[in-house]
Amino acid sequence: MADPQVMKKTIRDSTSSANIDQVVAEHLHLQLSVDFDKKQLCGYAQYIFRSKMDGLTTVSLDINGLQVETVLNVSGTEVYNFIVEDAQNGLGQCLTIVLNESVNMGESVVLRIQYVTSPDASGLQWLPPQQTEGKKYPYLFSQFQAIHCRSALPCQDTPAVKIPYSASITVPKPLAAMMSALARKSAPSDDRIVYTFEQPVPIPSYLIAIVVGNLESREISARCRVYCEPEKIDACEKEFSNTEKYLQAAESITFPYVWERYDLLVLPSSFPYGGMENPCLTFVTPTLIAGDQSNTNVVAHEIAHSWSGNLVTNSSWRHFWLNEGFTVFLERKIIGRLHGEPHRQFAHLRGHKALTDSIERYGEGGAQFTKLLLDDSSEDPDIAFSSVPYEKGSQFLFFLEHTITNTLRAAGKDPDGELGFECCVRAWFAAHERTSVTTSDFRSHFERFYSDPCFEQAKDKVDWDLWLNSTGFPPVDVHSMFDDTLAKRAKALVSDWVEGRPVESNSMDGWTTVEVTYFLDNLLLEDSAKLSMDLTKKMAELYHFDKSSNYEIRFRWACLVLVTKLEDHYDDVIAILGSQGRMKFLRPLYRELFQVDKDLALSTFVAHNSKYHNIARKMVGVDLGVE
Repeated sequence: MADPQVMKKTIRDSTSSANIDQVVAEHLHLQLSVDFDKKQLCGYAQYIFRSKMDGLTTVSLDINGLQVETVLNVSGTEVYNFIVEDAQNGLGQCLTIVLNESVNMGESVVLRIQYVTSPDASGLQWLPPQQTEGKKYPYLFSQFQAIHCRSALPCQDTPAVKIPYSASITVPKPLAAMMSALARKSAPSDDRIVYTFEQPVPIPSYLIAIVVGNLESREISARCRVYCEPEKIDACEKEFSNTEKYLQAAESITFPYVWERYDLLVLPSSFPYGGMENPCLTFVTPTLIAGDQSNTNVVAHEIAHSWSGNLVTNSSWRHFWLNEGFTVFLERKIIGRLHGEPHRQFAHLRGHKALTDSIERYGEGGAQFTKLLLDDSSEDPDIAFSSVPYEKGSQFLFFLEHTITNTLRAAGKDPDGELGFECCVRAWFAAHERTSVTTSDFRSHFERFYSDPCFEQAKDKVDWDLWLNSTGFPPVDVHSMFDDTLAKRAKALVSDWVEGRPVESNSMDGWTTVEVTYFLDNLLLEDSAKLSMDLTKKMAELYHFDKSSNYEIRFRWACLVLVTKLEDHYDDVIAILGSQGRMKFLRPLYRELFQVDKDLALSTFVAHNSKYHNIARKMVGVDLGVE
């Protein structure tokens, strides 16, 4: 049940048409059948709503392309009238249900909404067999962040509302269904199987998730399994064998994991993100599979979301940095726990390249998207997605930690003790778990936690307004605070290349993958006048970047190919764009390819966009100016 105090402070979300200031959902049950032939989910969503006012007469929900058939009470004996109108913010439609009797403050009403999804639902991707590893069975997966849940079910599609849910999903044999919930049982009948699920911990709508496909699993630990198509299960089991270690490290920083299961699902290559933190079942891209576990920091990131984002959630998308800035900060704490503080600092250094790229891409025209606290807007949150809330947010937290640590040391106190910043973060999660929060909530928490007079000077160094509302790079040069011990030989090698000093073929022998990617990132930050086709050709000869099986290396190599206009290797770029759908790789490569060969960029997009997820297709289309 929702906390009444949380209910009282809830305000409307400009990206949602739901009247959450008047009524709030307290439980959801989904009863759905999966139809691959029609590319539809068919069934009902049943809600328990509780009124936050006297005389409630309507319940408004977000939908997008749903065909709403009827609205009934739980027994099916009472029918409710409803109206579907275009949402005022242009983000889907508003379903307004007219109650037969008014409902007063604190009273509840149960509504069962029978509906069918559109074959083009933005939050669902229906893959034909040829787009799967096995080429034999179709596949369905969801991606609801930020506001795509409304395309799969009527809902209060805002992170301000968090509810537990249960579900009964009917799928064709021999496929399996999984959700962001605990699997309870499966019941086969004829040519169908019914799977039931329960998520007892309240979550926002964007964390509801479903996948249906030919799946196999392997146990990693007592609470962790990895799932994927059978053809990749051996590689996935090996790649993610350290998942339990990441989870234990996260618990040592925060407090015990509350979600019971932490399972991983490796999706087909069209999945548009590196990972998605769906509770109990993290979705990850197959581009993480490198054979050496070098890309599994993404798993540390998604595990960190179990506290930051999932348990304590941004109340609206303008506070997105509270989800992602904290998650990156915690992810790198996990890395530090497992590999040592220099590796944590190196991870922060590596993240600065992504921040730089985002700020430069937005330029003056999009400077508002480089703020930590975004302007209140009814625009599609996908448009504002970038590395800024991740990296600028984590740099802000690093700065706070640095300031508090120096104060404690100056006072002769232990920075790892009960007043250390890590304890402040742990207390933040503990005090606000299962709720949705704002930036002012975190500021108040910080001020209370450090209310002792000895912290006054430290707090004076924190200009909250500047950090939250200024555009561009952070107002403090946090980047220079990071320990660069593990970065030195990569920086030295970059200098050798751009200054034209002799470089040997063994100059990268013994390097880790993250050192190689940091080298390439720093090379790409150099003035393009210092880079040339000859330099890129020689690198290919010495290091064979073009032959790498690691997507992080291949991506950066492809960026270098485009920056130096090495046309002989444009096929390497096209190969990446045609083999996967992760936006981290798609969007920068398409933008850069568009700059050097507009026709090739457009023809490549036409050739491959049908394989991309709806979100990726939309955002690359925006980048290329294609509707």
